[in-house]
Amino acid sequence: MQNLLLLGVSYFFYAWWDWRFLSLIIISSIIDYIAGLSIHNADTDKKRKSWLVVSLIANLGFLSIFKYYNFFAESFTQAVSAFGWQPNDLTLNIILPVGISFYTFQTLSYTIDIYRKSFEPTKSVLSFFTYIAFFPQLVAGPIERASNLLPQIEKKRSFNKEWFNEGLLQIIIGLFRKIVIADTLAAYVDTIYADPSIYNSSTVLLATFFYAFQIYFDFAGYSDIAIGTAKVMGFKFHQNFNLPYFSKSLTEFWRKWHISLSFWLRDYLYISLGGNRKGIKITYRNLMITMLLGGLWHGSSWNFIIWGGIHGLVLSIEKYMKSNPKFNFLQKIGFFGFPITFFIVLIAWIFFRATTLNSAIIATKKILLFKGGIPFIGDINVLANSLFVLTIGIAFDYFLFKKNIALENFGKNFTPLKIVVFCSILIIFINLFYSTSNNFIYFQF
Repeated sequence: MQNLLLLGVSYFFYAWWDWRFLSLIIISSIIDYIAGLSIHNADTDKKRKSWLVVSLIANLGFLSIFKYYNFFAESFTQAVSAFGWQPNDLTLNIILPVGISFYTFQTLSYTIDIYRKSFEPTKSVLSFFTYIAFFPQLVAGPIERASNLLPQIEKKRSFNKEWFNEGLLQIIIGLFRKIVIADTLAAYVDTIYADPSIYNSSTVLLATFFYAFQIYFDFAGYSDIAIGTAKVMGFKFHQNFNLPYFSKSLTEFWRKWHISLSFWLRDYLYISLGGNRKGIKITYRNLMITMLLGGLWHGSSWNFIIWGGIHGLVLSIEKYMKSNPKFNFLQKIGFFGFPITFFIVLIAWIFFRATTLNSAIIATKKILLFKGGIPFIGDINVLANSLFVLTIGIAFDYFLFKKNIALENFGKNFTPLKIVVFCSILIIFINLFYSTSNNFIYFQF
């Protein structure tokens, strides 16, 4: 009865956006439920592989049509136009279903794990459909593995006071991060990135700095809400963000940023390509392919591919330097890894935020060929509020970093009174700063 209610609520939650695309989730669920059982029960490797291919083609086919068809059609048109051929418009008027990238990866991990014999399929249709559609993380993650979430779905759940309190606290912190910090920073960022060509280097740098924290607090905030909501209902998700800007290398950054995605890319793409088992050159190739496709997963444009390429290139350089004794001296100046890593991430974010490739190139040149100048002020209240809330957000993260506390455990030893007081303060801030809240950034992916 619990799962039937949960599935109904999850389908209603998604259908509230557009009921027509609910059919995609149901079709994917049917295909992968059958594929999972068929892979497990197949008596030959050929049959097992055939059913895995069915799952891959179906899920990646849906994703390709709805998310990437127009991108490849436009790229093809531009390419052939260079040779004088002007084909008819090949694009389609397609709406991108919310969350398709997330639930596609989640359901694929299920069939791949069964194929690898690391997980046994569930026989319960209700449990599996609930696993795919579970509403807290349906539209923007975290991408939960079946090995973690399905066993929790299949057992009876009872009210847990401690989990309820901890989950409620994390929900409020997530709302604070999103509404108070991310949405406040967005006002300045959106103004500058509407046309970065008309602003000086200092302005573009400040806007990019703000965006680095806007996207972090926006997405980490959503993850907090999802993890907290699940915990209130008796489910425990894995951590999805672990103070990523306190990283001494890009390798460390990807162990802390969007953890569920980075581990998915590692386990199901990088390792499948051969990982680091086939020599150093193949390792570099695998890193680049993984990050380029990771960029494409985020969005159907060359900006995202370049963003992934920057990360792939730097990850390859770091791996080379780590394996070469000539660079051992860098371990003695490890502190400088923090600002260097943050600057690399900052430059890459330009391509993530800019609306066009040309705008991204302009913004990058303005920062790398820095010419100074006084940053654009505009509405002084917007800038002052941005600096104020950003200071709060960074100070809280620094506290967690110095105390080595995961946000998921922040309220573990809080008394009910302390939770009420802390949440009340955050709610006051949320009400003070709330105007028209923006959509979560990752909803577009």
